[in-house]
Amino acid sequence: MRGVSEARGSQRLPALRCLGNPGERGRASQTGPHACFLSSQEDATPRVRWPRDAQCAPSTHSPAMSGCELPRGLCPDMCPAAERARRERERRLHRLEVQPGGRGSAPRADPRRAVKEYSRPAAGKPRPPPSLLRPPPVLMATVRYLAGEVAGRADASCAEVAGFVADRLRAVRLDLSLQGVGDAETAAVLEAAQATLLAVVARLRPEEARGAPDPVLLQTQVQEGFGSLRRCYARGQAPHPRQAAFQGLFLLYNLGSVEALQEVLRLPATLRACPPLQTALAVDAAFREGNHARLFRLLRTLPYLQSCAVQGHIGYARRKALACLARALSTPKGQTLPLDFIVHLLALDGLHEAQDLCQAHGLTLDKDRVIFLRGRYSEEGLPPPGTCHILVGSKLQGHTLEEVVMAEEDKDMHRPGSPA
Repeated sequence: MRGVSEARGSQRLPALRCLGNPGERGRASQTGPHACFLSSQEDATPRVRWPRDAQCAPSTHSPAMSGCELPRGLCPDMCPAAERARRERERRLHRLEVQPGGRGSAPRADPRRAVKEYSRPAAGKPRPPPSLLRPPPVLMATVRYLAGEVAGRADASCAEVAGFVADRLRAVRLDLSLQGVGDAETAAVLEAAQATLLAVVARLRPEEARGAPDPVLLQTQVQEGFGSLRRCYARGQAPHPRQAAFQGLFLLYNLGSVEALQEVLRLPATLRACPPLQTALAVDAAFREGNHARLFRLLRTLPYLQSCAVQGHIGYARRKALACLARALSTPKGQTLPLDFIVHLLALDGLHEAQDLCQAHGLTLDKDRVIFLRGRYSEEGLPPPGTCHILVGSKLQGHTLEEVVMAEEDKDMHRPGSPA
């Protein structure tokens, strides 16, 4: 590594050693996923808790919940015609659902764009008839549409897209729970929905999170999606084809969480031995131990969807790595490191991001070098979020989000850093 050779022969080597073997090894992180959206103080970030399987009611399509077989949905459209007409009358159509050129005083719903919105089931209200429930093939087509046509819309902000997609995917999960669907079909739809939600949330920048949608609600919906999917896995007799990958996504999204790690370690040994889960466990261990050099090496190799899941922790990990360097290198006269070494070590998207990161933590810059002066390092507010192009955006590698959502582990999706 070019930066290591530049640091050799000076007192910088203790800093590099502490990046890989800190004195606080084994201490669990107290940060939750996407902490930058939740608090202005990193150390005060609330721990995220999701409902345990035992605390969640069984799925409504489980035989234990009903004495008779639940009906199967019959609605052929992404949004039932009755709902389209009602929302037209009430003028509650989202602008992404109206016909082109129909945003005037009375916009009309486009059947090819309108998607069923989430409506909380009311106590005592009868179940919707099969004509209002979408069967699994229609639900899968809905998820495909959201991933392929909505998630990448250039005429809408990432915040608007995330709010729309999250609500419609919540309705997809509700439709699944209200009808009799096999576990294999349920898992396939839930996997595609969860992958889409992770991708659109990862594209949401912290500065956009101040408006709609509520970032805490988005995080709750991601956790609910993982809960639904993991309960579906628990009901099955055999592992699903993508179960290891999504159990790994669950751990990466909750990186550093003791509860999430315990849930994963309870899985069968054969499932834990699968490469996606082994990689997720390695990333979690590096994050938990503060082994920053190994952590960022592993993050570079993650596929796109796994990178989306872990993105919320990247800013925190970079801050802690920079703090480790500051503790080891800071002297009264100051020691220096080249900025391109910081760029490589922390997988930043260029010198400008390294400059922003160092300046945000009170460090002095001298052209293309950072000076570590004793007492200058500080942590105030949130770390710069960065664009995460190297660690996330670049890993699509010419594929569309729809392709990734539907087949994340296809052979043509080789891992970055591995032979093509």
